[in-house]
Amino acid sequence: MCAPFRSRWRPWLAAALLLLTPQAWSQAQAPADLPALPPMRALPSLGDGGEMTLGEERRIGDQIARSIYRDPDYLDDPLLADYLQQVWRPLLDSALARGELPADADQRYAWRLLLLREPSVNAFALPGGYLGVHMGLLATVASADELASVLAHELSHVSQRHIARLLTQQSRQAPWMIASMLLGVLAASKSKNADIGNAAIVGGQALAMQTQLNFSRDMEREADRVGYGIMTGAGFDGAGFATLFDKLQQASRLNDDGAFPYLRSHPLSTERMADMRARLALNQPATRDGTGPSPALHALMSARARVLGETRIERLQALAQAGRSNAAPRHDPATLSLRYAATLAAAQLRDAGTAQEQLGRLLAALPDDAAARQAIHLLALEAMQLTQSERLAGLERTTLREQALAAPERAALLLGARAASAPPEARALDSASQRLQTWLALHPDDIPAWQALATVAQQQGQPVRAARAMAEAQRAQLDLAGALSRMKSAQTLARQQGHSDHAELSIIDARTREFERLLQEQFCEEREQRDSVCQKPR
Repeated sequence: MCAPFRSRWRPWLAAALLLLTPQAWSQAQAPADLPALPPMRALPSLGDGGEMTLGEERRIGDQIARSIYRDPDYLDDPLLADYLQQVWRPLLDSALARGELPADADQRYAWRLLLLREPSVNAFALPGGYLGVHMGLLATVASADELASVLAHELSHVSQRHIARLLTQQSRQAPWMIASMLLGVLAASKSKNADIGNAAIVGGQALAMQTQLNFSRDMEREADRVGYGIMTGAGFDGAGFATLFDKLQQASRLNDDGAFPYLRSHPLSTERMADMRARLALNQPATRDGTGPSPALHALMSARARVLGETRIERLQALAQAGRSNAAPRHDPATLSLRYAATLAAAQLRDAGTAQEQLGRLLAALPDDAAARQAIHLLALEAMQLTQSERLAGLERTTLREQALAAPERAALLLGARAASAPPEARALDSASQRLQTWLALHPDDIPAWQALATVAQQQGQPVRAARAMAEAQRAQLDLAGALSRMKSAQTLARQQGHSDHAELSIIDARTREFERLLQEQFCEEREQRDSVCQKPR
């Protein structure tokens, strides 16, 4: 997770890092208005978070996640997010079954996966159960097993409380300074140009700080061991660890341009690789139970990550033209990946002709896997939206939209709602609104679903409901101040328009009071780091 800065990152993050000089990092006292934290005790054993409580860890993670949600590189693509959950959820269930996590882990940890539009091969764990995944990692891993090995390893850093232990080593730092430091290191992880970073951070001060967050050899070995047990317990093939290790090691030898920052905070060693090979030799290969993502679906999602992570027009054009010389109906993963990427790239370029041609080749050899087939049909719907086409390659937008809104999957619902809104169609909007409200009653922290509901409500001429939905989206993004402001705007708008939906007004009033209470609690928690004046509401 630790690489130098890229100049486009926010200057205040760079300033936060530069304030932490080596002397301040290792010896600084708390500011005069902050009480000194308890003196450090002996280094805790592995799996022990030391002095930092889970609540403190979660608050630091929330603060960092709040910043990530505002970052333009943050992406919540419905299809990629659903695919990540298909790999992540079995790992989490396995960790719980093995006793690696407490039974109430879902309440104590956030367990949110944050996808970043970054081409580098990287993933990272943050305090409180947040995990970040770079688009470059999804585009690089060759199988769901390799992706599972990375996520299981990062989950193990959380379950063994390695991050808390590292932060405890800096326990004399004020919590706000720790959060600022982590934000800076997170910004640094996105860098690819080491020269720019070194110049920006002056004299290698960041290197000294980032070294404090690099995981120790013991922590890495433990995360490998625990992660291997978690992923094989979830039904994934433990060989994914070894093949990914080999791939990363070979890439780092051939190319040292900073494209693999994962190796900086998770350094590979001959010992780690030998340990993993020995573990594989002693264990029987995992037997798949059919619940994991298929090779075909992984190939499609890897292609999607490759396209959505690309910002250069010439590269999108090259992707759109790939494979045109081979029109044979083939459905092997490599061919599926090539044609999916070509269709999506053409749609991103608003090239309806090329999108239709490449989509036709993709449809000519649909895979047997139902999830992969649905992903291709959702791609067709998305391509029609982007190119403003009513039909492509023999498929009709109206039919695909209705199928998407009737499907139980989150990605289908969100893409179907998007299709119902542009152009707006009354019956489709009603269906999307009902489905979104049902979904959100069960998944109240789904940010894109709230945003989709806001768009649908606006198209239906319901600005008050739209404002409430956007307030809930901001609340889910941990922006309580923005959420309260939006909810009060909904109250004002309702009064101005003489809103007659008493149920909606009651919800808005109740949520406004709830947001005020949560914001007051957040203020108190931050205030109590400095003094004991603030009293939490009862």
